[in-house]
Amino acid sequence: HADLALYIGGFVGLDLDPKLLRGNTHTTIAVSHASIVVPFLLGATTALWLYPLYSTSNVPFTVFALFIGASLSVTAFPVLARILSDRRVQRTRLGVTALTCAAVDDVSAWTLLALVSGFASSKLDGAMWTVPLVLAYLALMLFVVRPLIAPLVAREQAREGPLSHTVLAAIFVALLLSALATEWIGIHALFGAFLVGAILPHDGRLADHLRARLEDVVVVLFLPSFFAFTGMRTQIGLVSGTQDWIACGVIMLVATLGKFGGAFVAARFVGLGWRHSSALGVLMNTRGLMELIVLNLGLDLGVITPTVFTMLVLMALVTTFATTPLLDLILGKHGFADVSVALPASTDSNARTKP
Repeated sequence: HADLALYIGGFVGLDLDPKLLRGNTHTTIAVSHASIVVPFLLGATTALWLYPLYSTSNVPFTVFALFIGASLSVTAFPVLARILSDRRVQRTRLGVTALTCAAVDDVSAWTLLALVSGFASSKLDGAMWTVPLVLAYLALMLFVVRPLIAPLVAREQAREGPLSHTVLAAIFVALLLSALATEWIGIHALFGAFLVGAILPHDGRLADHLRARLEDVVVVLFLPSFFAFTGMRTQIGLVSGTQDWIACGVIMLVATLGKFGGAFVAARFVGLGWRHSSALGVLMNTRGLMELIVLNLGLDLGVITPTVFTMLVLMALVTTFATTPLLDLILGKHGFADVSVALPASTDSNARTKP
């Protein structure tokens, strides 16, 4: 499980292109902020009702509420990117907006989860050091480590042929050391691996070779094991009785209202039509693998009980499986052909990108 977390963290970090976070327009800023703030606030509010029913006194309410809010704020960036690429619309204005908003959401949600992880793992007298240590480590990786590895990366990018074993070994050593560092700080090793993937170049020969190497391990071997592992931890029998199923339904409703509703209202506010605002809301409501990683982390930390874990897993599955059918219902199976005109031309210089 720990090895899988490291590989998935690095793979997701490598797949998250920081270029998507630059040049945000009114649309992407409004939608991304609304789809992270609204579900977070709704989730934290719902925790007021869930905490006395499904938590224990060992978990402070603040930590529980922060985790519920953060877990409902996650968007599955890799799953969303795959849905758009399968339809060959990732370069349209709607596709670029959805990817940008998902990237912003994931960075925000993972930052919140890192803080929740730190507070959950630390004692009260040590928790106050978590935030400054995380910020210091982030600055170290961005402003010291990244420039140091730049010459090595540049030389490797200029080479031809297979990826150098020395470079590959150096990257995996950095992955492990970063994971150990974040574990020492008091947050999960997953975040250290994610950060290493995020600071590496996302285009060119090095990125392509790393994706190919990691994909072979993650997708073929570890990912099925992770889903099986999550399935074994999901005890459907724990959700029994009217109260439990009502709670499960409320979680699904709140998660959907927060993500879909927040994105839809923000998109309509900046001038999108109702069909494309709805499509953007459905895309932002996709959770998938990212949500399962978050939930396993919460269960490992003891922040949520197995019953709440099961409810949240069901929510993640339902919201993810509903994405494609709802998109077909809103736009039609060939409805993505006109999404290039979805955004007002004034909102973005990239809005002229052809599909």
